[in-house]
Amino acid sequence: MRTIDWNDESNTIQLIDQTLLPREYRVIECKTIEALCEAIKSLRVRGAPALGATGGYGIALAAVLSKAVNMDDLTKELQSAAKTIKSTRPTAVNLGWGVDRVLKATSDAYDLEGMKSTAIEDAKQIADEDVAINKKIGEYGAKLLEDGDTVLTHCNAGKLACVDWGTALGVVRSAVEEGKNIKVVACETRPLNQGSRLTTWELMQDNIPVTLIADSMSGHVIRHGSIDKVIVGADRITEDAVFNKIGTYTHSVIAKEHEIPFYVVAPTSTFDFKGWEGSVEIELRNSDELRYFGDLQIAPENVNVYNPAFDATPMENVSAIITENGVFKPPFLLDEVLI
Repeated sequence: MRTIDWNDESNTIQLIDQTLLPREYRVIECKTIEALCEAIKSLRVRGAPALGATGGYGIALAAVLSKAVNMDDLTKELQSAAKTIKSTRPTAVNLGWGVDRVLKATSDAYDLEGMKSTAIEDAKQIADEDVAINKKIGEYGAKLLEDGDTVLTHCNAGKLACVDWGTALGVVRSAVEEGKNIKVVACETRPLNQGSRLTTWELMQDNIPVTLIADSMSGHVIRHGSIDKVIVGADRITEDAVFNKIGTYTHSVIAKEHEIPFYVVAPTSTFDFKGWEGSVEIELRNSDELRYFGDLQIAPENVNVYNPAFDATPMENVSAIITENGVFKPPFLLDEVLI
């Protein structure tokens, strides 16, 4: 199934619980906004494009659940739900984008039922568009990969980070679909090991060769010539920086030092045309994510912990940005990305 989808029979949101992978594959159902917000906060659903669809479906769910008797009251309820949903993940821009898009669509409806049906249909459209966009991104990006390449990736930018196909891993999938022999080196990606838990699982499901390394090993493998390209996703792209899972910046520095192409893959919905590095709030995760590994304590209970979820990679470290509108190389002019 898709990473996240709408159930027409129950009018609820269905999603793959990514916190259980790779031990267990389970689809859960979100019947309330509270349940959806918990799923977002706990990273049961995550990844910039997937969060865009999640935001849209969240407004659809709020509309279906509403007992409002007129359009004004429903609008107020949806605006309140929008604020709650957007507050769950402050760094990734797609979540708010999806929320705002569906909220705006409901404002064009002519009656109460029209607002509800519009919310559902527009949310579904976001999901369908995401799949098509990722396939287009994959077509453009595959041209940058050569037969026999080994690429290093960070965190998870595959099917699970999107509705389907993937961004960075979508490029790999598209290249493999073209008949190219591509190998992947996946970093485990602290703090929640989304590289080891999710990326390796995805690639093994598709029989794409993958080798798992610790984050701190990337310098070693790049320096010894084991990597041809680095390819990562993004949670927000401003005019001066790419925000992605913590550790991405380090890989970009090492890649630049060793003259290895460093590619960023993202849909245009991930671009923040009004922001800059200093304007973006970096999400801080729970300290116990580093004090514990599952239920196992691996650090002193009272040790001070700094646990940011993301870092910023300056544009001068980026070789190209791959979007559904094409491949863009320095100098990056954000207006050109929209074409």
